[in-house]
Amino acid sequence: MIVNKYSRQREAIREYLMQTKEHPTADMVYMKIRTIYPNISLGTVYRNLNLLAQKGEIIKINCQDGSERFDGNVSPHYHFLCKSCRRVHDLEMESIEHINKIAGAGFKGKIEGHVTFFYGKCPECLGDE
Repeated sequence: MIVNKYSRQREAIREYLMQTKEHPTADMVYMKIRTIYPNISLGTVYRNLNLLAQKGEIIKINCQDGSERFDGNVSPHYHFLCKSCRRVHDLEMESIEHINKIAGAGFKGKIEGHVTFFYGKCPECLGDE
């Protein structure tokens, strides 16, 4: 059961994620929200991030290195993970939703969605070479 009790701290976390393109970690969110709520704990930030993700109000991105990033943009879109700087970028591209049909062609179950990550080096890291 998901609790829907209103929380000013949770709302501040959600609003911050909706306005940033940075795809921050929980620690980054904590540092930002502490400027508004100095007494907030890291545990409270983690709990609220997980609740918001569970409710579908934000996206939790599980990165290849075991870290988690968060995104306030819940519309269907794709991400690029830089293997050098570990940043996550939104990709502007056409939808590949048709991949669900392709994947389901030889599968007797029901495909309801997919998660696709692209990875390599971002433009900033390529410029550093």
